[in-house]
Amino acid sequence: MCNCHPQLQRLGRCISALHCPTRWDIIDFIGEGSKSTKEIYEFLTERGMRLTSSGLYYHLSELNRADIIEVSEYREKGGGAPEKVWKLKTKQIVIDLLDSEVTDHEERD
Repeated sequence: MCNCHPQLQRLGRCISALHCPTRWDIIDFIGEGSKSTKEIYEFLTERGMRLTSSGLYYHLSELNRADIIEVSEYREKGGGAPEKVWKLKTKQIVIDLLDSEVTDHEERD
């Protein structure tokens, strides 16, 4: 575990999650709405991406771990496990440097 400032840790998770073009495609596709895992998979494969369902879940879990996307609901589908529906949780990433300096100063006092 890094002893970095919490904002730096969050930024690191975001950078790690956003390094992959597939994840940017997922973010763009979800946009302002919400999309099911199946809709995301179909969108990516229609764009020519060769992706297994476990590969897609890896990308989705990395975006979720970085608090960029979240599950908005579950859809029941014919007797099987409910399907996850995803939406954006974060639409922009902002680092308030002044805020972190105040926090650092307060911790030193």
